Amino acid sequence: MNATEDRAVSELQPIVLKGKRALVLGIANEHSIAYGCARVFRRLGAEVAITYANEKSRAYVEPLAKELGAPIFRQCDVSKPGDLEAVFEDVKSTWGSLDIALHSIAFAPKDDLQGRVVDSSAVGFGIAMDISCHSFIRMARLAEPLMPNGGTLLCMSYNGANKVVPNYNLMGPVKAALESAVRYLAFELGDKQIRVHAISPGPLKTRAASGIKDFDLLLNEASERAPIGELVDIDDVGLTTAFLTTPFARRLTGTVTYVDGGLSIMA
Repeated sequence: MNATEDRAVSELQPIVLKGKRALVLGIANEHSIAYGCARVFRRLGAEVAITYANEKSRAYVEPLAKELGAPIFRQCDVSKPGDLEAVFEDVKSTWGSLDIALHSIAFAPKDDLQGRVVDSSAVGFGIAMDISCHSFIRMARLAEPLMPNGGTLLCMSYNGANKVVPNYNLMGPVKAALESAVRYLAFELGDKQIRVHAISPGPLKTRAASGIKDFDLLLNEASERAPIGELVDIDDVGLTTAFLTTPFARRLTGTVTYVDGGLSIMA
C-alpha cells in the first residue's frame, strides 16, 4: 500500500471490522490473494483463522499466520474428506460463530489445464470442479449454521469465466460455474442475511497462476490495456474484498466484482 492507502486503512481500522471473525482458505505464500485479503481484514480489526493445504505449504503459511495473530491455524486440503469439516469444528469450538468466510482455492490437473477444453478428461474436469467450485458450496453449507446473525461468503474468480482468455482453458468453464454458484447461494441464503460475492481480480503473479501457459504475456498485455495503466496487487484485492464484508455493502449480494484496473471493460 502507498502512504495514502496506509493512512486510510489506519483511520478506518477501529470501526470497520472490529469484533468480526474471518476464516480464510487458500493462502499458499506471501504472494497469495488470500493473504492480501487476510492482511486487510486483520488491519481493519477482524480476527482471522488461517489454513494451509499440506505440509509442504505449511512452512510458507505459518509465519503469515503468526504475523496475523491467527488463533486458528490448521491444515485443510479440500480434496480430502473431513478436512474442511474439521476446520469448521475448530471455528465452532474456538469462536462459536463466524462473520466472514473466504475461499481462494483453485486447481486443475496440469494436462487438463494446459490442453484444449475439448480434449479435457472427465476425471480432470471433475477434479477441477470439485476443488475449485464445489468446495465453495461445501464451505457455504458449513458456514451457514455459524452465521446466525448473517455474514459474508467470498470466492475468487477471473474474467476467463465470461470471456475467452487464451491459455486459461479448462478453468474458464469451472470459474463460470463458480460465479453461477455465487448467484444461487446468494438467493438461497439471503433470508438469513448471508451475502455471497465473487471477486474477479486482474492477472496477478501467484502460485496458482504459474500453471497457466505464457502467463507473463498475459500480465504484460493486462498492464498495457487496463485503463488505469497498471496491474493490481493483492492489497487492492484485499481492500475491495473487505469492503464487501462491511455494512457499507449491506444491500449487495450475488455480485461479481472486478478488481482489474478496468481491464474487463475493454473489447
